[in-house]
Amino acid sequence: MQVLDDAPLAPLTTFRLGGPADRLITATTDAEVVAAVREADASGTPLLLIGGGSNLVIGDKGFAGTALRIATTGFALDGTTLELAAGEEWTDAVERTVAAGLAGVECLAGIPGSAGATPIQNVGAYGQEVSQTITEVVAYDRRTDETVTLSNEECVFSYRHSRFKADPERYVVLRVRFALEDADGMSAPIRYAETARTLGVEVGDRVPAAVARETVLKLRAGKGMVLDAEDHDSWSAGSFFTNPILTDAEFAAFHARVADRLGPDVAPPAFPAGDGHVKTSAAWLIDKAGFPKGYGQGPARISTKHTLALTNRGGATTQDLLDLAREVVAGVRDAFGVTLVNEPVTVGVSL
Repeated sequence: MQVLDDAPLAPLTTFRLGGPADRLITATTDAEVVAAVREADASGTPLLLIGGGSNLVIGDKGFAGTALRIATTGFALDGTTLELAAGEEWTDAVERTVAAGLAGVECLAGIPGSAGATPIQNVGAYGQEVSQTITEVVAYDRRTDETVTLSNEECVFSYRHSRFKADPERYVVLRVRFALEDADGMSAPIRYAETARTLGVEVGDRVPAAVARETVLKLRAGKGMVLDAEDHDSWSAGSFFTNPILTDAEFAAFHARVADRLGPDVAPPAFPAGDGHVKTSAAWLIDKAGFPKGYGQGPARISTKHTLALTNRGGATTQDLLDLAREVVAGVRDAFGVTLVNEPVTVGVSL
């Protein structure tokens, strides 16, 4: 277990932003993770958990407390059952499952970060969410001081949300277990229209899992959503805002605002979200509110490849990023009456 004082945190995030932590601990085993958390809790020291750093916005002043970097390793595949240590790199794990001929997470290729973060955010993209394949999450319960195993149902997954996100001070994810599918090397049914269109198949069809993975990687790279140190469009947290889920009444009011602003023939994106709710596109809202790709004058700007990503063009501060995010939120709200919600976790700052 490595311990550093006054440690820079920016290099541990994909934004490359944020000030230092009073102390940084790097834990490489579950026991070290639990010991570090117990020590912080016993002393009343504020604790920040860091995995791959792909979903973090850390304030310029840094973190007054202990940052715990979870760097545990472990990839165990038994038939179609997969167990990942929290510190495993997610993209590598996806590649290995596809190489083993298994389906279920191939369309989640290229998502940066660690395996332990996936259930917290219920990571999803291109028609798949981890909640579709996660069977259990092993976590340290800080409230009861014990290691617990939570079933899929107990994780209370929903769109970009979970029990862990709802109560962020309670659980520390240690391991994640998945049930994958052996479909003779084929993918799970393709559920996302863009993916199906790119593959030249119908929604619901299967393709070789390796082909699905490569297609998703190309789609993501085209949007600056695959990490590349030379590409500032990838100096981001991926999608900065979640897609708004509106009640039917809220969507009707939103639709009326769209007609007033863009004309009666313009229909905003709409996807059923269950129980009288409709999901619409944050990227569409941002663009139609007047924030195109590449928008911005300073070192923090909207990606040149995707309006949903806010990026550090080099030399930005967290304050620069927040200023841009607040401008976008205010502009979308003024234009369409919809308030965007940030997807990354903010530390020491807020929108």
